[in-house]
Amino acid sequence: MPHLLLKNDTMIKNIISLALLLVAVFLAFKHGWESLNYKKHPGSLKMLNDLGLSESMVPVFGAITLLIGLLLLIPKTFFLGNVLNAISIIIIMALAIKSGNFKMAFMEIPFLILPLIMIWLKYPFVKTGV
Repeated sequence: MPHLLLKNDTMIKNIISLALLLVAVFLAFKHGWESLNYKKHPGSLKMLNDLGLSESMVPVFGAITLLIGLLLLIPKTFFLGNVLNAISIIIIMALAIKSGNFKMAFMEIPFLILPLIMIWLKYPFVKTGV
């Protein structure tokens, strides 16, 4: 007999999913905003320059990151937002390894796991057909 989730299990799953969603959206907006305003946040520019990205690419990266944050908020684009988030993290990890910054690449691993867990948990508080 298949395992049926109890209401409490579903509620706990939704709360965890919501908490992770809030963290992911916050991080996307924070990093996106800092990248768009890199002249006021030189740390973003330095990090992306260290990865081999030119200064002209920093705002592009910021805009993409903000778009990912928006996609995460909408239930119909939640999956796409998480996939794009995971891809952007893999790109950062690859650029870090290419530049010899293994510490940064390893530090990105938890952030790579986050969108994958969110895909598995699904968008919080939305009923899905079984």
